Amino acid sequence: MSIKSHLPFFAFSLFVLGACNPEKPPVTQEVQESTETALPDTKLTAGKTVYEANCAGCHDASVAGAPKPGDKPAWTTRIATGMDVMVKKSIDGFEGKAGAMPPKGGNAMLTDEEVTNAVMYMVSQST
Repeated sequence: MSIKSHLPFFAFSLFVLGACNPEKPPVTQEVQESTETALPDTKLTAGKTVYEANCAGCHDASVAGAPKPGDKPAWTTRIATGMDVMVKKSIDGFEGKAGAMPPKGGNAMLTDEEVTNAVMYMVSQST
């Protein structure tokens, strides 16, 4: 028998062996990892835009006790309450001992996601 007559068998065998590999191809994993790391940067960039347009007026000047981004002592206790609490207070508004915050910083047109991104941005500047 010649090699040509065994060629279909060898080709089929290679196909079967290749299909049995349980590992995901590394390219897929790299794409997934790069997407996961890019997502927070996108949200932080969006948060910075929202912050600059809607939040900086009070937070940069510490109006009504608003903590400045980057002021670690002012943010430490707030961050300790958790992101969910900070976002809820930013969306719903609140009055506390140190000051007050109107709902959505006084801009009812902001979406909850925009407010969340702005909070994430401020926290990222303060840790």
